[in-house]
Amino acid sequence: MPFIQTEIDGVVIFQPKIFYDGRGCFFETYNEKTFNQAGINACFVQDNQSQSSYGVIRGLHFQKGEHAQAKLVRVLHGTVLDVAVDLRRESPTFGKHVAVELSAENNLQLFIPRGFAHGFSVLSEFAVFAYKCDNFYCKESEGGVNCMDPVLGIDWRIPLHKACLSDKDKLWSGVDECF
Repeated sequence: MPFIQTEIDGVVIFQPKIFYDGRGCFFETYNEKTFNQAGINACFVQDNQSQSSYGVIRGLHFQKGEHAQAKLVRVLHGTVLDVAVDLRRESPTFGKHVAVELSAENNLQLFIPRGFAHGFSVLSEFAVFAYKCDNFYCKESEGGVNCMDPVLGIDWRIPLHKACLSDKDKLWSGVDECF
């Protein structure tokens, strides 16, 4: 199977099989049957895309309650460090994170189940980031965790003086106060 289990239950790296020939390459970025066979039964309802330049850190974001979202994320151009933080209070890995380098070259994707905060830092000159969600965005249910929370200990691989965050992302509380 093209899935690699991470150290946090439910967060899975998807490594698609790529077919190369003289014209270039082809691969499936998503196949419901393949994902279902791996126990991933998300029904995706919304696709999103962003473009960001080097040093941008987006996140850590999540949707609360009935609007929680599972995501399948990938990079179309450039390189990012993608991070999923376990916010499931009953989980033995609460507050722990998985960080995976995703790029247009390695074609890896990360599946992040509901109950996680998500974010990424742009490591290349710019990156185009795309993701599928299994629930619709709801502004009233948005939440976030301060990506620089020392409790999380995330190395975003960006020098602090070059990190670029939105004003909203700078205001999020630490992981212990996010609910």
